[in-house]
Amino acid sequence: MDFRPLNRRQFLKVTGAAAAVASTGIEGILLGGRAPAYAQGTRLHIVRWNDFIAEADVVLRNQAVEASKVLGAEIVFEFINVGDLQPRITAAVQSGSGADITLLLWNWAHLYANALVDVSDVAEPIGKAQGGFYDVFSATAKVGGKWLAVPHGVGGFFPNYRRSWHEEIGVKEFPQTWDAWREVGKKLKAKGRPVGQSLGHGMDSTTFTYPLLWSFGGAEVDESGKKVVLGSKGTIESVRFMQAFWKDACDEGGLAWDDTSNNRAFLAGELSATCNGPSIYIVAKRQQDKLKDDKGQPLYRDIDHALMPKGPAGQYHLNTPFQHGIMKYSKNEKLAKDFLGWLMQKDHYEKWFMANEGYSMGPAKMWEEHPMWSKVDKPLQIMRQAVRMSLMFGYQGPASAKATESYTKYVIVDMYAKAVQGMRAEDAVRWAEGELKKIYEA
Repeated sequence: MDFRPLNRRQFLKVTGAAAAVASTGIEGILLGGRAPAYAQGTRLHIVRWNDFIAEADVVLRNQAVEASKVLGAEIVFEFINVGDLQPRITAAVQSGSGADITLLLWNWAHLYANALVDVSDVAEPIGKAQGGFYDVFSATAKVGGKWLAVPHGVGGFFPNYRRSWHEEIGVKEFPQTWDAWREVGKKLKAKGRPVGQSLGHGMDSTTFTYPLLWSFGGAEVDESGKKVVLGSKGTIESVRFMQAFWKDACDEGGLAWDDTSNNRAFLAGELSATCNGPSIYIVAKRQQDKLKDDKGQPLYRDIDHALMPKGPAGQYHLNTPFQHGIMKYSKNEKLAKDFLGWLMQKDHYEKWFMANEGYSMGPAKMWEEHPMWSKVDKPLQIMRQAVRMSLMFGYQGPASAKATESYTKYVIVDMYAKAVQGMRAEDAVRWAEGELKKIYEA
């Protein structure tokens, strides 16, 4: 699935969009009971992605019916492909009409800041009641000291791997460093079991390349977020590593993959490992009668997860925070706030959280202690505190609209893709640095 990038003109138009409707505020978060009914026929429209765990969307559809009765208005979810989410938001902002609430990924709140309602009055009580939102949400959903989106969850991305295939070559635990993974991957590729990594335009390529860059000491910008520093020794070394890793360990067809390709290849028994969310494991378990390993046993029993490897400069993750934003053009701002307050109540959110079985982690620290974690399978328990390790676009500088623009244009992903296709590491980095300067220093 492809996040279609914004060109410069579209980007400037979106980030400069004027407010269409002023915020009316909210008297308080719904703590239960029936809210005052809204005008007959009032309809609240929410757009979200098709969740990789289909059961989670079923929960939300059922909750839309429940919330409609409680709030006295029609609540409607629309689910679309993840690659269509940002184009839909962009079109809505430009036209001044569309869904009342949209799911925002990453730090999109910075990108669409002028088009989003301040929801601090909703977010702050929720965060306080749930032990505090994770730090990553301060970077993604908080802009200029205001919450412009209500945190909803975090999708984790980790190496998924075949345990028995690694054990067959004497590897009892997943490699802890990039160099070690290259050596292990080389042996597995020789046996027809390569690492499957996308370098196309999608989430899986992004969640792989940014941690790789950071772990070698590379970064897009300095701490101010204004000066491009990509052309460092660390960045070049990370690109050289990727060239070798790609040739020695990877399925080289990954340049053309989208975010479903590696899932399908892994479940078909073609890959020894791939960077992905835990959806591969969850799907394999739920379809265990159909998905078998090479010995005829349920495939899920041979799948495990590991943390991203360490590099010379450390170990990093880029997990996917998502949050709900209310659009300023909405004529149902108070209803939208009331609904988000209702949705994030513990008893309501818990149903969605449990349906994910660890695929999506909670937005606040309270959810680390949920009894679900003691019941989920061991390979999923790595997700429990994974949010604590997550950084965001723009590191080592602050999250910003410019960092999001860099992401939507896949500058970092394309830097590695160009290099594995034959461009010299130094030239690939020089190209990417030039693209970043157009964004950060223009």
